[in-house]
Amino acid sequence: MKMPENDKQSLSMVTCTAPVNIAVIKYWGKRDEDLILPINSSLSVTLHQDQLKTTTTIACSRNFQQDRIWLNGKEEDISNSRLQSCLQEIRRVSRKRRNSGDSTSDVSSVSHKVHICSVNNFPTAAGLASSASGYACLVYTLSQLFGVESEQLSAVARQGSGSACRSLYGGFVQWKLGEQLDGKDSLAEQVESESYWPELRILILVVSAEQKSVGSTSGMHTSVETSQLLKYRADVVVPSRMEKMIRVIRERDFPAFGELTMKDSNQFHAICLDTYPPIFYLNNMSHRIISLVHHYNQYYGETRVAYTFDAGPNAVIYTLQDHLPEFVQVVRHFFPPEVNGEEFVKGLPVCSADLSEELKRDINMEPTPKAIRYIISTKAGPGPCVVKDPNHHLLGADGLPKKSAISD
Repeated sequence: MKMPENDKQSLSMVTCTAPVNIAVIKYWGKRDEDLILPINSSLSVTLHQDQLKTTTTIACSRNFQQDRIWLNGKEEDISNSRLQSCLQEIRRVSRKRRNSGDSTSDVSSVSHKVHICSVNNFPTAAGLASSASGYACLVYTLSQLFGVESEQLSAVARQGSGSACRSLYGGFVQWKLGEQLDGKDSLAEQVESESYWPELRILILVVSAEQKSVGSTSGMHTSVETSQLLKYRADVVVPSRMEKMIRVIRERDFPAFGELTMKDSNQFHAICLDTYPPIFYLNNMSHRIISLVHHYNQYYGETRVAYTFDAGPNAVIYTLQDHLPEFVQVVRHFFPPEVNGEEFVKGLPVCSADLSEELKRDINMEPTPKAIRYIISTKAGPGPCVVKDPNHHLLGADGLPKKSAISD
């Protein structure tokens, strides 16, 4: 529907961006599927939005006939229950604030329909935490539009995607398990800011950009139903790991951070195998990357590099700035790329480095050409941001996606 010219000023519009986060202590399993309450606490690192982000524009107008959403250029069904949860909850919180005279924004707009347009600058559903940045961005943008306080957003974002609550903050973030049945205390909070550990660097080794075969939601459900290891992990392993992880981050102790990160990733995938029927998120290339990291660390007699894998085959590598050039060169040597130079390493630039023959010999692996499609080089980054420049809105003055936001 085209909007009458004189009604365009009745359109309110906000654009925001939100980051991806990668858990180093994994969230896997819900104790309440409706409220999305986890069976264990988790901890993540927020990645920099210069490399990985979701951008969302939301417009509201009394002239819109219905709520609508476009994701990565395609109109999607807005009746999705998780989307609806987020929309209803933000509207409810906004009305409550207004009724108590607490809000500065226009009271009537909360009852108007919204148009939502959202794009990722990375492959969706490829194990790169797109639902986390997507829902964090949706909820943050809605909060800016409807005047909702940021401390109330954690519980709303969680209802879209559990790990989305961690994408509401920059740096190092924990999502607390909480004890209350209503989930009011199951919230995310920042442990340290993105500038706390400036030497920490992150690489994403993309082995596959395909959608995963078993989605996280159904995978978690089956694990909770069938894995005996999962209960042990939640009750016994994670509480002490959370304490230790927070401590080693605060001490900037990379070897301890790296070892704990790898162990927790391995335990998560062990639980996937313990699920019945088993779930396989890692593939042969993932296993080869794991071997490469361990051989590299063994060569130096210390943990210089650490891997973690979410629900997909792509590796996320943590290391320190000093070791980054050599490790990228190791990856290039053992996984020779199809493309050269900048096309293989995207994001933050990485200096070149020479590898000693001794190191190559000691790692002792057959090279696997073309196994890694590309590397994204990044670091810890800030939480969601409002985009001030109106030229960056994804929706036009008519409330419909601009051409640049629509795929062919």
